[in-house]
Amino acid sequence: MVAAMTNATLGDSVYEEDEDTAAFEEKVAKLAGMERGTFVVSGTMSNQLALRAHLHQPPHSVLCDHRGHIFTSEAAGLAILSQTMVTPVVPKNGIYLTLEDVKSKVILGKNIHTAPTKVISLENTLGGTIMPIEEIARISEWARQNDIKMHLDGARLWNASIATGVSLAEYGKYFDSISLCISKGLCAPVGSVLVGGNDYIEKVLWLKKQQGGGIRQAGLLTAAANVALDEVWPTMATTHQKTAQLAKDLEAMGVMSEVPVQTNFIFLDAQTANLDLDILAQEAAKHNVKVMANRIVLHYHITDESIENLKNAVKSALTLSKQKAATEKLNNVSTGYGSMR
Repeated sequence: MVAAMTNATLGDSVYEEDEDTAAFEEKVAKLAGMERGTFVVSGTMSNQLALRAHLHQPPHSVLCDHRGHIFTSEAAGLAILSQTMVTPVVPKNGIYLTLEDVKSKVILGKNIHTAPTKVISLENTLGGTIMPIEEIARISEWARQNDIKMHLDGARLWNASIATGVSLAEYGKYFDSISLCISKGLCAPVGSVLVGGNDYIEKVLWLKKQQGGGIRQAGLLTAAANVALDEVWPTMATTHQKTAQLAKDLEAMGVMSEVPVQTNFIFLDAQTANLDLDILAQEAAKHNVKVMANRIVLHYHITDESIENLKNAVKSALTLSKQKAATEKLNNVSTGYGSMR
């Protein structure tokens, strides 16, 4: 990637003059079966531009999974930038939204007390779990019958495509816009690509400039991103295999995952395993591994040595957690807590 950056074109991408950026945007758009794409600096900007471009005059609302990144992790961007309500939905199956979930919460009609649903925003993968293409198709068909736009936060759609064999273009058939992150699973330094129709992206470009998203010599970034797409994406199957094996090894220690391990995520069920996450973070640091609470994510740069270090950290953390719990129980008994007196 660094070598590609040293040979990147240096045209002004704000005026669409940079060759590497234009070629990369076109390449990603074609992969997703869309007419056009635009490179932006982050997935958050990509999602916020995507939804703002779909929305017109308030009152309006966006429906999404209650765990969706656009709702939980984008600094209230929808409220601030789009003046929109969010309708968060809890999937009844605990894993992914179904058409029945959507219908139970969608806001239709002209009731003046409400903010009608104008966009359904899905996420694939979400926490590493894959939303089935069949369910996406059901929701999309119904949404289009009701004049509701479909957006996909596809930050990790690369992983879903590799795991299922479903092409990006097949997924693209069911959406009006897709945000595709280059800097997560693909490990490029910076960026996401937002894809959609020609007229739609034309509006996005206006908003992108307004929000400070114009990049002059973007070729320095898109040249690296192109290498990531060509060289890292094909390795995702190996990453998924390593994740599955790690999940099995952790399960053998008594630590299960809260959700199915389908791609490169494991969410440790710390409560059931009686695993103290603060102790795990301390032990992981001793083993030169960085963890985020119970969320374990593997990618191209995670080495086999790091995986072994993590397993050793979990093993020692389980022992220390057990000792801590025993000490606390003893202290409670000695001070009378929990007794019948």
